[in-house]
Amino acid sequence: MRIAMVGGGGLGAFYGGLLAHAGEDVTFIARGANLQALRADGLTVKRPNGGDLHLGVQATDNPRDIGPVDLIWFCVKTYDLDAAAQQAAPLVGPATVALTTQNGVEAPERVAAVLENAAVLGGVALGGATLVAPGVVEQKTARLPVKLGELLGGSSQRAEGLRQVLLGAGIEAEVSHDILLDLWEKLIFACAPLGLCSLTRLPLGPLLDCPETAELAGGVMAEAEAVGRVRGIALEDGTLDRLLQRLQSVATTTPAARPSMYFDLEQGRRLELDAINGAVVRLGRELGVPTPLNFAVYAALKPYAEGPPP
Repeated sequence: MRIAMVGGGGLGAFYGGLLAHAGEDVTFIARGANLQALRADGLTVKRPNGGDLHLGVQATDNPRDIGPVDLIWFCVKTYDLDAAAQQAAPLVGPATVALTTQNGVEAPERVAAVLENAAVLGGVALGGATLVAPGVVEQKTARLPVKLGELLGGSSQRAEGLRQVLLGAGIEAEVSHDILLDLWEKLIFACAPLGLCSLTRLPLGPLLDCPETAELAGGVMAEAEAVGRVRGIALEDGTLDRLLQRLQSVATTTPAARPSMYFDLEQGRRLELDAINGAVVRLGRELGVPTPLNFAVYAALKPYAEGPPP
């Protein structure tokens, strides 16, 4: 399969590295020092089980160098997604599939609006990998499964075919029959730790150990769930309780856990704020659902959204 990994850092480097190691025809679309390192030294994938990989890879900053591919896998941050989709137009052929695995719930429709001739699948990446140096990615969680599916639900040959390719590369993949539900569940789960760990500068354990901030976390998640229900997402009864229990379990087992937005804030990078708490606020306003807690988180972090304020 001819694959273009749009974004060569973090998950893009990790998943793309496994696919290239499995013999797929992978090209990374990257930039800056990471692009230079991929070209000069190849890609190193560090894994906790000791099965590190080092391989020569193809990399470019110009999709026209690649031409049409079978799969465009978007692994850029949400704030770069629209520009990346426009840049990816030369990658689209008559049978191209585009896969989005960004945070938030709006990535598939944003890509579909730009790449009208591509079949867009929604995806949820559950796990973490970090670019620790140019050309070097490190797996941060024990598992990095991927759910993918058609935006209208159900199954399809292209979704199942892609799943088989990912499984062949050692990527734990599953076809979802309701990928929009999966995207919303991830947003409901993530909006509290991403927003509140960043706002309080606390890891997850101390955040939930404090009764007041734990109550705030539950309220932030409840607002996101309410927006999803009014939007027509088929959230089961008890979804909020189940996700709260999962969050508490993570805090108990890994109290020092910090989400990606925490590190972005700490290191002076842009934040995916508008795709997380900002999206809850924006969609809530469109649907008439009050979201005062998410607005407070959003407003307090907004001065940092483009990097450190002047």
